[in-house]
Amino acid sequence: MTYSHLFSPIEVGGITLKNRITMAPLYLGYAGEGGTITPLLLEHYRLMANSGAAMIVVENATIDHPVGSGSNRTIRADTDNNLNGLSELAAVIKKQGAVACLQINHAGRFSGTDKPIAPSSVDTFGKTPQPIASENIENIQEKFAASAQRVKKAGFDMVELHGGTGYLLSQFVSPRTNKREDTYGGSLENRMRFPLEVLSRVKAAVGDFPVGYRFLADEWLPDGLQLNESTKFAKALSDNGIAYISVMGGTYESFFLPEIIQKSKTEAYMAGLAQEVKNKVQVPVITAGRISSGNIAENILGTGKADLLGLARILWADPEWPQKIREGREKDIIHCDPGCKEVCMQLVMKQKPAFCPQWNPEKVRKFKDMFQ
Repeated sequence: MTYSHLFSPIEVGGITLKNRITMAPLYLGYAGEGGTITPLLLEHYRLMANSGAAMIVVENATIDHPVGSGSNRTIRADTDNNLNGLSELAAVIKKQGAVACLQINHAGRFSGTDKPIAPSSVDTFGKTPQPIASENIENIQEKFAASAQRVKKAGFDMVELHGGTGYLLSQFVSPRTNKREDTYGGSLENRMRFPLEVLSRVKAAVGDFPVGYRFLADEWLPDGLQLNESTKFAKALSDNGIAYISVMGGTYESFFLPEIIQKSKTEAYMAGLAQEVKNKVQVPVITAGRISSGNIAENILGTGKADLLGLARILWADPEWPQKIREGREKDIIHCDPGCKEVCMQLVMKQKPAFCPQWNPEKVRKFKDMFQ
């Protein structure tokens, strides 16, 4: 096949991407203690950028350490002390011919600290977060803006706001985790106020620098955020100048439910969510979720379910995926194995660096030797 859609260019936020393949952000625990940029992290993103993917979205970087960090190995974007490392990371990606984007985040109730903060005091795996005081709202929004400025200063081409996976931005939007009674809670209009104000402050801080959004379309929980509300929020993001929307489903509270584990083994299992969002917005939409073959990738794009693909573990397992697809060597692809019992995620949950069981022993040894 020629894959005319997959390898066609597209403009996103005023930047031309050479094809429709992006790397979706994937936390692997390769940063150093305290969120520093390590040789292992640089080598990982060098490989990802050398894959032929048009854009690499670097895993979440905290806007407020430690309260906003998911772990002590979460990249830091909240301090100039890490600016040189971030600049080196951006340069490594761009040197390989890819567009460099960094995702910024506040973990909220999923913070790795003992005293997390969140919109409301909703139990989180036995830990109850402290509600964010009204007077602290603006301070957190300004931290997003300052971190976005740092991303731009470091030389990245774009910044992405992390509103997925059940982190702080999505915690405000979700009726399950937002029980506030002020102007940031209650109706959907109120619940989406916080992330829209973050977007406004970030855009004011970075000017014409493109700002994307990792978007939680459905929490896959009975009382959580669902498409009937999330698509309205997507339209609001589109209307307020977002450069693209990267769609995903699920949170840490639904990822390990038996029915969701089964769903995640299905090819392109999030494409339907992306299509619902795409129907409501005027900006490019990225879909992710086990897109392992060229035929499926081309079909998603050709039928208009999404404009771009976000490959995470697929690209991590085999950085030559784009090249093998283009050259008709799909039989040579090293696939992420859905039957491996999520070894990489289990390692990350144990605060250990992730390695893929599909890698050859030499590559595993090289990465382990580089880990500090």
